[in-house]
Amino acid sequence: MAKVEFADMFKTVSGAVTKINKKSPHAKDQKMVLCTHRTAATTNVGACNRVYLRGLSSVTRTTAPSQRELAARLRFSSVAAAVKERSQDLTYINTDQTAFLAQKDLPTGKKTLKAYLWSVCGDAYDQQHNG
Repeated sequence: MAKVEFADMFKTVSGAVTKINKKSPHAKDQKMVLCTHRTAATTNVGACNRVYLRGLSSVTRTTAPSQRELAARLRFSSVAAAVKERSQDLTYINTDQTAFLAQKDLPTGKKTLKAYLWSVCGDAYDQQHNG
């Protein structure tokens, strides 16, 4: 961990500055540079930025995905495809917009049409696969 000061035009940098290309034959020699910025209250004014170097071993998975994770991946990709298809299907557009506007201001309502479609398609997927 290192404290760092960025140039004035970059007040803060947060996230991966460089990433490792795992498919490269030189992947074992590459480093990933991660920068973080502390947003919580602190007494160390000016010492809020950190830089971390990560090697290939720290970004490579050591275990196989579990059945639960594989099921979650399958659900996500299926629901994403259903949302994309439904958002472009002219037979659903008017009814979806009407239903979305009706539930939007409820306490548990979805605030965007896309979030509403994810909810509808996710519920349909769960009903179909979990009974």
